[in-house]
Amino acid sequence: MSTKQRNAVTISGAMDGRPMLFAHGYGCDQNMWRFVTPAFQDTHRIVLFDHVGNGKSDLSAYRDARHGTLAGYAEDVLEILREHDLRDVIFVGHSVSSMIGVLAANREPDRFGGIVMVGPSPRYIDDQSAGYVGGFERSDIEQMLESLDSNYLGWSSAMAPVIMGNPERPELGEELTNSFCRTDPAIAKKFAKVTFLSDNREDLPKLRVRSLILQCSDDVIAPDVVGEYVHKHTPDSTFTALNATGHCPNLSAPEETVDAIKAWL
Repeated sequence: MSTKQRNAVTISGAMDGRPMLFAHGYGCDQNMWRFVTPAFQDTHRIVLFDHVGNGKSDLSAYRDARHGTLAGYAEDVLEILREHDLRDVIFVGHSVSSMIGVLAANREPDRFGGIVMVGPSPRYIDDQSAGYVGGFERSDIEQMLESLDSNYLGWSSAMAPVIMGNPERPELGEELTNSFCRTDPAIAKKFAKVTFLSDNREDLPKLRVRSLILQCSDDVIAPDVVGEYVHKHTPDSTFTALNATGHCPNLSAPEETVDAIKAWL
């Protein structure tokens, strides 16, 4: 199966420009980048895709053995790059896709020119033995996964607005809720476990391409201390604190997000 079918890959923009590949976060799809990508259309080749189980991806391509870890999703990304012969790629990953990008770049660094991490977290669960703060107790994550497993649509309606933040703009939370609800529930439940139980702290120091970390305030998924940890433990990284709040600045503050990426580029 081609990646165009499996991951609904779309390519646009300047075909002779430097490639930029945008990877969406949990419960989202490539549509979440629609306010960001136009700013790069004239200068870059824009590559968008959906992780298997999301958007217009081919659900039949999901494999427990492959997609039971973030490494499997990273391999999907690498197959997209190989199939379309993309090199010197600027990978822009939101949330969990930040770590997927790190894993992919660590495996084939020659294909990457840089990584932008939007609201990254290498581990969501606190690790008191190592003095690491991820923002959640293990019991919090287990309770969340249990709630998600028993009533995915109810969980989506309750959690999406919290994740989005910006309560004064309820239409943003509604959009994220609708996106969650469009995701295949069976795959979404599995991807949630892969995401929220992941631990990629040891992968950060291995990154050999330069990176930009974009951190929002009042982010319940990836609080400030997490973004600072990523910056501290990632070589050749730049940390930018945005004025944006919540976890999805690609929707809530696209102009600021674009400006930060352009300044880094």
